[in-house]
Amino acid sequence: MGFTSIQTSLGSLFDPGTGEIPINGSGLRIVNTGFVSDGMPGEQFSGEDWSIKENTEFSYPVFVPASEGNKVILLLHGLNERFWDKYLAWAYYLASETGSYVILFPISFHISRAPVSWKDPRAMLRLIRERIPVMGEIRNSSFANHALSRRLADDPRRLLRSGYQTVNDIVRLITQIREGSHPVVPATDKINIFSYSIGAFLSEIMLMADPWGLFSDTRLFMFCGGSVFGRMNPESKHIMDKLAFENTCRYYRDDFEEEIGNKGSLLGRLVSGPLGMAFRSMLDPGRLRLQREKSLAEICDRMFVIALAGDRVVPPEGVLETLGKGIHVDVLDFPFDYTHEKPFPILDNPKAGQVDAGFEKVFIPACRFLE
Repeated sequence: MGFTSIQTSLGSLFDPGTGEIPINGSGLRIVNTGFVSDGMPGEQFSGEDWSIKENTEFSYPVFVPASEGNKVILLLHGLNERFWDKYLAWAYYLASETGSYVILFPISFHISRAPVSWKDPRAMLRLIRERIPVMGEIRNSSFANHALSRRLADDPRRLLRSGYQTVNDIVRLITQIREGSHPVVPATDKINIFSYSIGAFLSEIMLMADPWGLFSDTRLFMFCGGSVFGRMNPESKHIMDKLAFENTCRYYRDDFEEEIGNKGSLLGRLVSGPLGMAFRSMLDPGRLRLQREKSLAEICDRMFVIALAGDRVVPPEGVLETLGKGIHVDVLDFPFDYTHEKPFPILDNPKAGQVDAGFEKVFIPACRFLE
């Protein structure tokens, strides 16, 4: 089956509330696995975020291959995703073609880690209407991006704090796998990463820093990602509105370094180690440039990147500028209408075959690199 058929089939099959889901005719199955996040002290959260139970107790899907071996691919998603639907065919293809367990792990406050109300169009539209008399009309505001937009506009530090919690959780997840205590995946140190969009930003920083020594052999495939934050443009009805984008960019460009330099800064403590230095170096092209280039040079032979020519959120120019000449970067274009948010649209017309072919142009090299 091609991508369109796989995606349509899995979209009707997947249920995050079901423990185990066999995928008929493939030998693969999906196991929804529980996780408890406890690696970040309450003082490091913004506002009352520490009290959002969904963010600390949640489940994530694991695609179990037909022949259960000892290879793992961690799949990291994009910013402001609310459901796993977009990634089901991605995980299926990676699992079936590489024989790897594929773990779809949610970023903090995303997908299964977000309150149901954040995904409710009526609730979000009501909040938007209540906000208009105070803030006025905000460009690219929508029910789909309102929860994230409002949270980042109120406190841009949430971008860093959410990423920090996610990294702590991933470290715990990988430690479980390596020690043989994971409930689904057998003990192994053969763990690679497929990451997209902000997930690529996150995984890139983890490999650049790696103070835990967990990623020394990890291969990283990045799709629609790899750029420093300052070369991204996530203002979109599907990601964040204009106010959130401007507040977040302004904070990390103008105020962040001063705040973390203040004596006794909680945020300063959070970014004081190798992980924080890697994050700082990935904020804009000129910041800690030599350190960024040195760190990337050390892992360049374990990275493969595909960017899309028509991507306006993570433009290929920013990816090429960030990664330089030492890392394999392919820039593709497709003969159908696509966006960063929907690189493989589901079409019910003859162009569906072109989408299937475009999907394979990304995932065939991904599987070869990660198997």
